Amino acid sequence: MIGLVGGVGSGKSSLARLLRDKHPIQIVEGDPAGHQVLTEPAIKNRLRAAFGAGIFTPQNEVDRRQVGQLVFGTHPDQVAARKKLESIVHPRISEILSQQVEQARQQPGTQAVILDAALMLETGWRDLCDELVFVDVPLEQRVHRVRENRGWNREQLQLREESQFPLERKRREADDVVDNSGDIARALSQLEQIFQRLTGPASR
Repeated sequence: MIGLVGGVGSGKSSLARLLRDKHPIQIVEGDPAGHQVLTEPAIKNRLRAAFGAGIFTPQNEVDRRQVGQLVFGTHPDQVAARKKLESIVHPRISEILSQQVEQARQQPGTQAVILDAALMLETGWRDLCDELVFVDVPLEQRVHRVRENRGWNREQLQLREESQFPLERKRREADDVVDNSGDIARALSQLEQIFQRLTGPASR
């Protein structure tokens, strides 16, 4: 399995999907699993007990914006809240991802599985991967991308990155680096070379 890591807005998901368009691979994404757990009654009950009713909408759904304000940032209160949140949701997310990875591997004809999860290293999900790839994009480009694609400003991007391992650590722990600062076709070619090396005859 290939794991993708990188900064916010580095284009990991886009690269994974482009590779899937060309090869029989399955993609497992961390974000949908993270959203799913916030809808589960048992998790909601624990979040309500930990953070109060203020993080819920009138329809009893978790207000992710309110949660984000509590946990994104470097203030000691935010760091403590983030650790509390992670202790509640990460074990369940890990269960879901492990199940999805196993299901993906069992799909007929699948040559590889790509795991695209923002907190790959922080949660130990890296252990699920045979190869870890760092997708490298300069900060200014990533700020532009998230402004265009998500409506975030620089501060919103940096607050989220401050809640993760530093990018240099992610790069250091990766087995390969893909440069996605230019033409995405060139970045895809780099990722495809890694895929072929891992799945070609010499790897068997």
